[in-house]
Amino acid sequence: MHKDAVFTIKLEPDLRDAFKAAAEAEHRSASQIARELMRDYVQRKQAAKEYDAYLEQKVKAARVEARSGLGRSHADVEADFAKRRQAVLDSAV
Repeated sequence: MHKDAVFTIKLEPDLRDAFKAAAEAEHRSASQIARELMRDYVQRKQAAKEYDAYLEQKVKAARVEARSGLGRSHADVEADFAKRRQAVLDSAV
């Protein structure tokens, strides 16, 4: 991978020294670990963004379904699962 950008940050000397020592203990450069941390951060943010979009789509679809009368009430769902729980308990005896 071609690296031609420089990223400068300000941090406390103690943090810098601890970071460099941890990198050296793994026989890796501080830059290498910083790039890995940055990639992980970007990946987590992208995954969160994709999940938020997915969730928004699911909520919109559920609202459309509820408005069209295709959904079930909370009471109906609870009653159905109460029957299922009881059936499991009855079969365990």
